[in-house]
Amino acid sequence: MPTKAVTDASFESDVLNSDKPVLVDFWADWCGPCKMIAPALEEISDELADKVTIAKMDIVENTAVPGDIGVQSIPLMVLFKDGKAVAQKLGAAPKGQLKDWLEGEL
Repeated sequence: MPTKAVTDASFESDVLNSDKPVLVDFWADWCGPCKMIAPALEEISDELADKVTIAKMDIVENTAVPGDIGVQSIPLMVLFKDGKAVAQKLGAAPKGQLKDWLEGEL
């Protein structure tokens, strides 16, 4: 399952009200490390589709949610369960590390 684009307007329904955990990748088009991890997140999204939804939020086009959460650096991945942020990972990492971290938090 490909990653899902979320916006300020869809965040509540797509993330906070989701019936399964959602990992939100806060990113921007100008961010090199964000582009580096994008293919890995797509692969992880396919591999863990039954356990977690992986979503992406462009912080340039959507400023309200990143501001409310306090996003100061990107890429920032925040895992939400039952409407609450339960874990976060800042910065790029190889696919194996990202997947191991995510599986450990699920």
